[in-house]
Amino acid sequence: MQPSDATRRSLLRLMGLASVAGLSPALSGCVMDGLATGAVGETQSALDVSPVLLIATTRRPAAGNPPKAPFFGSERGRGLSFAEARMTAPDRSLIGKVSAVVGGDWGVRSVGDVTTGSGAAAAFAQSAFGRDVLIYVHGYRESFESAAISAARLSDGIRFNGASALFTWPSAAATFDYGYDRESALWSRDAFEDLLKTVATTPSGGRIHIVAHSMGTLLTLETLRMLRAEAGEAAVARIGAVVLAAPDIDIDLFTNGVERLGPDAKRITVISATNDRALELSGAIAGGVVRAGAADRERLEALGVRVADASDYGGGLFNHDLFLSNREVQAVVKRAVSRGSSGT
Repeated sequence: MQPSDATRRSLLRLMGLASVAGLSPALSGCVMDGLATGAVGETQSALDVSPVLLIATTRRPAAGNPPKAPFFGSERGRGLSFAEARMTAPDRSLIGKVSAVVGGDWGVRSVGDVTTGSGAAAAFAQSAFGRDVLIYVHGYRESFESAAISAARLSDGIRFNGASALFTWPSAAATFDYGYDRESALWSRDAFEDLLKTVATTPSGGRIHIVAHSMGTLLTLETLRMLRAEAGEAAVARIGAVVLAAPDIDIDLFTNGVERLGPDAKRITVISATNDRALELSGAIAGGVVRAGAADRERLEALGVRVADASDYGGGLFNHDLFLSNREVQAVVKRAVSRGSSGT
């Protein structure tokens, strides 16, 4: 089914709004994921103590080594690259909190030397050695900088105590380049699989937790399916939590992907919202098929995944990034990571 002319005009209006509108602010209340409720604890994150973010990317690095800002662009690179990004942590003082409302909180200060090619995955594994690692996979319309800031906000928001990382693929960071972004995400599957396989087979490594957002969930689900098929149970056993926040995946494609994971589907927590306007827009572009992140809870639970339905906890225009903007939804992520660390 193709969208009508009226639908196309509505999409264009919404996409124009999407390019300038902020997403939902923090809200009160508790999200029930069928397990427990409660907000994130107030302990300090490891990233706040040592603000270094591990970067694995299929973007082309900027000129120089180390690269200069903007560090990594929207073009596709030559396979996987690795670097460490030095982040600027937010000012925790009262004045700093007030300033953050206007100027933002986390930032990218610098990026170190880039390793590209066959040694990139091993360099990443060495940097994360002996620690659990939280890998954030961003969604559509993200620059390197915006994705890195989201990764920092996520890790700090759930008070993660291991190594914080970002897998960033070549998004054009432009509203009307949805097709380029989707193809770039899928193009990055082999590199992401190589990364996960290398980290998972490194002796004395910790658990690998993955939080993927929007279009990044398609890349993640496809990569996990490939990892299970090609590297076997031993590699998948090192995967802890897999959180798919607002998955921008055709529900039929999502169903097939989850079914192919078999018993590993129990590792997955889906954060959904039936009133996610960004996914409504994506579904219209895709011919009217509902996206997994906007599907009914019962339909998702029937696949064997855990579901946190955040439909009642949005308050912004799109309700698409609640895992970053809502403390109760972040608590769902924190619990999933805690379960994944213990192997339950």
